[in-house]
Amino acid sequence: MQLKRRQFLFLGSLSAISTGFLGWKLFGQNAENSLLEPVIAANPAKKDLLLRFVSVADTGTGAKGQYSVAKAMNFYHQKNPYNVVVLAGDNIYNNGEIEKITAVFERPYQPLLQKGVKFHACLGNHDIRTDNGVPQVKYAGFNMKGRYYTFGQDKIQFFALDTNGNADWKNQLVWLEKELSLSKADWKVVFGHHPIYSSGQYGSNSKFIKTFTPLFQKYNVQLYINGHEHNYERTRSIHGTSYLTCGAGAGNRPVGRSEWTEYSTSNLSFATHDVYADRIEVSGIGTDNRIFDQGVIKLRSV
Repeated sequence: MQLKRRQFLFLGSLSAISTGFLGWKLFGQNAENSLLEPVIAANPAKKDLLLRFVSVADTGTGAKGQYSVAKAMNFYHQKNPYNVVVLAGDNIYNNGEIEKITAVFERPYQPLLQKGVKFHACLGNHDIRTDNGVPQVKYAGFNMKGRYYTFGQDKIQFFALDTNGNADWKNQLVWLEKELSLSKADWKVVFGHHPIYSSGQYGSNSKFIKTFTPLFQKYNVQLYINGHEHNYERTRSIHGTSYLTCGAGAGNRPVGRSEWTEYSTSNLSFATHDVYADRIEVSGIGTDNRIFDQGVIKLRSV
């Protein structure tokens, strides 16, 4: 059968494309480091690294999604060790029943817990449905010193909040301002369950914006971490503070974008934070062990 020149060139191109894909596939199947395998989420520590920590939220389902994210967190730890996890609420679904703690916390994160990784939790709206969250506050594995508390390491200080509607807002806000004013840490990281800025299902919280952003600006809080929205979203610096939602720790929902959004996705994921003297390098990592987002928070960001 004779082919016209145009047909020959077209079929030749298809053959080349097919061979290329096939060759890539065969290489992936036969090579020790397969091209089809997930990219290793590796970020070797630099000598001036102060602290590496991970954040995740809305985890406590005990279902496949949580285990997938937990597996990715453990995989990342093998390549890039860390010893702190910020657990930003809804630690036990659906009603905060502490008797589920093995299925929704101890078993999924067993490899990390065995390596001495400490989880520092705050209370989400599902957590307070049983005894107002008191059993979780008392649970040693969550390392909570109270419904709101602070802890630090090197030049970084964390402030955990109870952002639920029934929180002791009067005393908590007085406590927060006092602790922020007394802090000598270069880096101040606040975390609570509910978002302040969000492009997700619930959206931004105008009351929280009015309440918290003046304090964050006054005392130079560089990062606020939250869950509640079952997605990942990182904002640009807003008056010196970046806002990070990491609530796709077990399930996910759609998320949009806003004028202040740097990156957003509904994919199951967690976030990593490498803290240096002058910056925090933030990465979003999915269950395929790929880094899908990277950003930098500067020490004196405006």
